[in-house]
Amino acid sequence: MAQKKAALINDITGFGRCSIAVMAPIISAMKIQAVAVPTAILSAHTQFPEYYFDDYTPRMKDYIQTYKELHMSFDAIATGFLGSEEQVAIVEDFIRTFKTETSLVLIDPVMGDHGKLYKTYTKELCERMKSLIPYADILTPNLTELCTLLDVDYGDGVFDRYKMEKMCEAICAQGPEHIVVTGIPFGKKQIMNYIYSRDESPRIVMVDRIGSDRSGTGDVISSVILGKYLNGHGFYESVKYASDFVSTCIRYCEENNVPTHWGLCFEMFLGDLVEG
Repeated sequence: MAQKKAALINDITGFGRCSIAVMAPIISAMKIQAVAVPTAILSAHTQFPEYYFDDYTPRMKDYIQTYKELHMSFDAIATGFLGSEEQVAIVEDFIRTFKTETSLVLIDPVMGDHGKLYKTYTKELCERMKSLIPYADILTPNLTELCTLLDVDYGDGVFDRYKMEKMCEAICAQGPEHIVVTGIPFGKKQIMNYIYSRDESPRIVMVDRIGSDRSGTGDVISSVILGKYLNGHGFYESVKYASDFVSTCIRYCEENNVPTHWGLCFEMFLGDLVEG
């Protein structure tokens, strides 16, 4: 069986464990070849007091053109944080070029958290992000991002299961087969991941809340989901595995006093991801 390849469209950050620096080793551990498509280069991510930032947008088209001329094919395409409308347009073209009937597209709409959008997200950029939804097979928003994509008021961030189901149903009607709404606070001691697949009853994965929010957690979750699902596991099983893996990483970080902006020490547990 030929080895599978996944194109990872995200920034490359040297220190801080996020984006492609997280995604590539995780899917590599699951025996999938990682192909980086950088949107920006950072020495450390933006939660550090000092960092170098190089916007790669002007070079992305030429970079991608190589893959077009080589007639590359990808079994999966995964996107993360996108910083401008131009980047969204480039990603849309990439997906149109390389997506096939058998390839998998995972869109992680990294736009905000806790009811607030990131500073780079203008109203126009939010609208542009919606154009990626129809291309996705899997969508992995948090609750803030789900509300933004549907123009629903986040309010106090409390939604009953009926409302959650209707929101996910509305997203899946636009194209995605699967959606998982990640990191929903459930009381003070648990985190809920709400799973919705087209024509199936919703399911929930609960995990214990461990410590504070950590940089790059969403990148770890989406990468594990991508790898597991691409390797033939069911969507619920993939989300459950990703949630448990993240909990293991966070617990290690808390026990070893790792600063939250240093991300998850996923390297300690990469061996757990190896299959076969």
